[in-house]
Amino acid sequence: MSSHAIAIIFPKKYGDALEERPSFSGRIKLTRIEGISLLNSQRLAVLPIDSLDLDSELSTVDSHEYGGEYDALTFGSWSCHVLANGSGADSDIAFRPHDGRLTLTELGKQLPGIMSLVTENFSLDRLQWVRIFSLRDGIMAPHVDFLEWAKAGTRLQIPLRTSEESLHSENDVVYHLRRGEVWKIHTTVPHSACSTSETARLSLCLDFADAEEPVAIRNDIPATEPIRVIERPEPTEADLEELTDSGRTLTPASMRSDFRRFAALHFERRVHALAAFDWYEAAARRSGDADVIEKAQAFRRYCVDSRTDGETFDW
Repeated sequence: MSSHAIAIIFPKKYGDALEERPSFSGRIKLTRIEGISLLNSQRLAVLPIDSLDLDSELSTVDSHEYGGEYDALTFGSWSCHVLANGSGADSDIAFRPHDGRLTLTELGKQLPGIMSLVTENFSLDRLQWVRIFSLRDGIMAPHVDFLEWAKAGTRLQIPLRTSEESLHSENDVVYHLRRGEVWKIHTTVPHSACSTSETARLSLCLDFADAEEPVAIRNDIPATEPIRVIERPEPTEADLEELTDSGRTLTPASMRSDFRRFAALHFERRVHALAAFDWYEAAARRSGDADVIEKAQAFRRYCVDSRTDGETFDW
């Protein structure tokens, strides 16, 4: 990924966003939408984790096996590791709301420092899942969470190990989560994550019941740095034509691996995360293969439009 300039903005500031729609020629037409919030996700707090020695526990996470339940949405090296859930089973990693008591998994029992970070700084009343997301030289497809359920929950992320190469996106904004920052991720709009680093970014993910009730956070410290939002240049017609025209070689066997380049471009160019699917569908039409076109449309629906509880996507 090329280097980026850094801009400073704050949540709830309003400005332009981009909407991308394929024209009849198969190219992408860019039109402005006025008055859309730049960033709905919020930095809630900063925790003093620099004083904690978590290196050995992070190494334990690095070596922990992952079952692959989210492989349809991830490209490169991404994995999910459960420290506590409703069942206590390490293999029970697919998120779902539950009414059970929060129970440590075997992995969670091996990570007392990280679990202390949770129990000492957050209220446990509504906490349902404690997981760590690992991302190394990889990317997630833009997606919307909680489509399967009537009510969304509250999802917090706290990076435990990260680097400048690790980025998040929300709609048409790309931003960076620093180590120890507590972020409430706005999961009901298209969002993604990307890292080009060979060292895994490890982010603690806490899922709470109820999207409206604030989560109490203790022992936080003042933020010393502003929120970091990444400026990207606008895409050129050449960028979009090159990407779309790659569909001429798109096949059912290559569709999964080929999607990565479509998802990656919105981290490098100032466009909406949904543009990845517009480009992908436009490329699929260039293939002339009805099955490829149908699969591209189905993947978009699965990621951002509708899913049922337990539904999986078969590439």
